[in-house]
Amino acid sequence: MIPWLEGAPGFPPLEQALTEPNGLLAAGGALEPQWLLTAYRQGIFPWYSPGEPILWWSPDPRLVLLPDELHISRSLRKTLRRRPFELRVDSAFSAVIEACAAPRAPATGTWISAEMRAAYLAMHELGYAHSVECWRDGRLVGGLYGMALGRVFFGESMFSLATDASKVAFAHLVRFLRTQGYAIIDCQMKTAHLMSLGAREITRQQFLDMLDQHACAPRSLHRWPAASLADMDWN
Repeated sequence: MIPWLEGAPGFPPLEQALTEPNGLLAAGGALEPQWLLTAYRQGIFPWYSPGEPILWWSPDPRLVLLPDELHISRSLRKTLRRRPFELRVDSAFSAVIEACAAPRAPATGTWISAEMRAAYLAMHELGYAHSVECWRDGRLVGGLYGMALGRVFFGESMFSLATDASKVAFAHLVRFLRTQGYAIIDCQMKTAHLMSLGAREITRQQFLDMLDQHACAPRSLHRWPAASLADMDWN
């Protein structure tokens, strides 16, 4: 059994999270800004299927990427040098999250419900959630979104409608975060795609120690500048 949350934002000790499924901590609560800010600062994130109660997670181990450890393959570096996309920041956050929510073959559903989209759009309007976008011929063809707290970026989802578009967006994100002094990028759960870009697993306690150090630091930028990714050198 896991606790049911209601009332003011608050979560049980992370030691109570289940090992199977890994990191399931609690259900209930809300996706209002104060709930999300409280959760992320404690290393907790929401993830559930539409029609289910809100489920809150804190897996152990945790997948993270340190900005200095970004791995760019030879083929991706060639793509970055060719500059096949126009990179933008926060110009179409709603469109990015809609694209991330679209079903992907062979799956037919999505975990990014209308409630989740509304919650992160509210966080974007408050200056906490951001998108990095790849455009080609005026069309959005790839991107990602996530949350920024202090010197920590919490990645949520990415999508790609053109070869390497999500990887290009991610590489630009990491370079930008490094210039802004960010210490860690939370990737949540292990995937081969993120491992290939340099992400690695650490223990939950190591992750929490990093949050204690960096998540409450002052943000260098409340609104990310639109031109922040335009002139990155990939030689």
